Amino acid sequence: MSDISPEAPRASDDELRLALSRVRTEVGKAVVGQDGAVTGLLIALLARGHVLLEGVPGVAKTLLVRSLASALSLDTKRVQFTPDLMPGDVTGSLVYDGRSGEFQFRDGPVFTNILLADEINRTPPKTQSALLEAMEERQVSVDGLSRPLPDPFLVAATMNPIEYEGTYMLPEAQLDRFLLKLTLDIPERDVEIAVLARHAAGFNPRDLGAAGVTAVLGAAQLHQAQAAVRAVGAAPDVLAYAVDLARATRQSPSVKLGVSPRGSTALLASAKAWAWLNGFASITPDHVQAMVLPVLRHRIQLRPEAELEGVSVDSILRGILSQVQVPI
Repeated sequence: MSDISPEAPRASDDELRLALSRVRTEVGKAVVGQDGAVTGLLIALLARGHVLLEGVPGVAKTLLVRSLASALSLDTKRVQFTPDLMPGDVTGSLVYDGRSGEFQFRDGPVFTNILLADEINRTPPKTQSALLEAMEERQVSVDGLSRPLPDPFLVAATMNPIEYEGTYMLPEAQLDRFLLKLTLDIPERDVEIAVLARHAAGFNPRDLGAAGVTAVLGAAQLHQAQAAVRAVGAAPDVLAYAVDLARATRQSPSVKLGVSPRGSTALLASAKAWAWLNGFASITPDHVQAMVLPVLRHRIQLRPEAELEGVSVDSILRGILSQVQVPI
C-alpha cells in the first residue's frame, strides 16, 4: 500500500480524470496491449460494478488486475478457484477459539478492495454462488450477522473459454451481477514481441515494484470520481434508447433469454462512467452504443439451434445496434 492520504482534498473532475489517465500509464509499465481491458476495469470501478475477464491462459489477466490494484493503492487478494474450493474459503467462516471457548469469525479473502477470483469457472456453481451476496450487497452474512466489505470493492473474475476442459458454466444469476464481460484475445505480433522484449530485459511479473508500477490514486479520490459519475445526466430519449436496445434482445429469434431490467441499469451506469471519462456532463447515444457489447454479451442465452449454426452473441448485439433507431 502507498502513503497516499485517505483524507485527500476534493479534486476537480479534470484532476480526477488526469489521475486516472496516469493509472493507465502505470498499468502499462507491466501490461502491454490490453488498453481496452484497462478501460473496462476503470469503468467498472467508477460505476461500482464487477468484471469478468475471459481469455485463454497466458494473456495477462491476473497481471492486469494486480497492476491496477497497485496503481490505485488498493488492497487486493487472489483466490485460485479449484474444484474442491468451498464457499467458506472465499467468504470466511466460524473458527473455534480454544482460549475463549467460543466460535470466532475469520475473514475470508473477499474482505479486500479488489478480489481477484482466478479461473472462477473451474469451481462448481455452489462455490461460485458464494460471491453473490458480496457482489450485490457488498456484505457477507455468516451465523445471522452481516459483515460489510471494504469500500471500494470490486470482483475481477478471470475465466477460461467454456469449451476448455474442466470448466463449469456460471449460474445465470451470478453472470447478471457482473457489470462487464471483457474478452482478452491473443495479442498481435508486434505486441507479443514487445512483451518478450520486456522479459528479455529482466521484467518479473511477480515484482511490480521493480517494474516501476507506483500508486497514483487512492480510495478517497476514487470515491470522488464515483460521485461525479453518479451525477452525469441522462436525457429521457437516451434512457428510452437504452431500454429499446435491451428489449430488442428479448425479441431476437436466436435468443432464448434476453437482457433483464438489471442489464438496462448496468448499461446506463457504464455509459455514465464512459461519458464522464470523456469529459461529458450527460450521456449520449454514442456512449450507450460503446458499452452495449461488454455490458450485455454475458446476459444473453442463445437458442440451441442458433449455437449449432455458429451464431455469436456479439453478432446479434451488433445487428441490434444497426436496427434500433437512434435518437436525434
